[in-house]
Amino acid sequence: MTEAFEISGIPSAGGVLIVVDHASSHVPDDIDLGISPQYREDHIAFDPGIAPIARLMTEKSGYLAILSTNSRLIVDLNRYPDEAAVIVERSDGVEIPGNHLSAEDRQARLDRFFTPYHDRVAALIADLKPALVASLHSFSPTLRSNPQLERPWDMGIMYNEYQTASRMALQFLGEEAELRVGDQQPYSGKDLNATMNRQCEAIGQPYIGVEVRQDLIRTEAGQRHFADILLRSCDKIRTALA
Repeated sequence: MTEAFEISGIPSAGGVLIVVDHASSHVPDDIDLGISPQYREDHIAFDPGIAPIARLMTEKSGYLAILSTNSRLIVDLNRYPDEAAVIVERSDGVEIPGNHLSAEDRQARLDRFFTPYHDRVAALIADLKPALVASLHSFSPTLRSNPQLERPWDMGIMYNEYQTASRMALQFLGEEAELRVGDQQPYSGKDLNATMNRQCEAIGQPYIGVEVRQDLIRTEAGQRHFADILLRSCDKIRTALA
């Protein structure tokens, strides 16, 4: 583990690389976000339930994961470095006073957390040449800032220009009993796909983006259930792509 990321699993060429941008709610001791402690474990801080799923998946040979080790409120790794929201000042109705930074302090944050993470993702893809990259997130079924919003899926699929593997994911995940799967709403990979755009689409690397409902994966049983579902689908996609 480093300050910016951790690796789970044993590297193997031609396997599946799991990328988890929002794995942790950790805030370094030397950073004060200025928010109530209740928000440190809120969905604005990280993607609850998704890190355990990634680690469970890496118990299977051929699966390796890179996971962030800090809150998305420190730096949102699924943004471009020049976006304002890469260091968010307000999230789902919550002000983040500690993120009102000077240009110098903002760059220091990026250099400390953003760049090492993305450099390592790029190196893993270049070295291992994975058959598939799986970008995993979880999503809150409700938002404080928009309580009327309906998010109908158990799992939402994200993609941008490259759609081959994601179309397979929609098919294979749709075959799972009682699982509601579809294109993620209210946003899609056309809107929020920065990590996969720069790390995969830019070099023609096959990938899928998956988001799982947080209320379904808060328990160990739920996490193992969805890890098994994702393993089955990723194995099928990897075979179909070969």
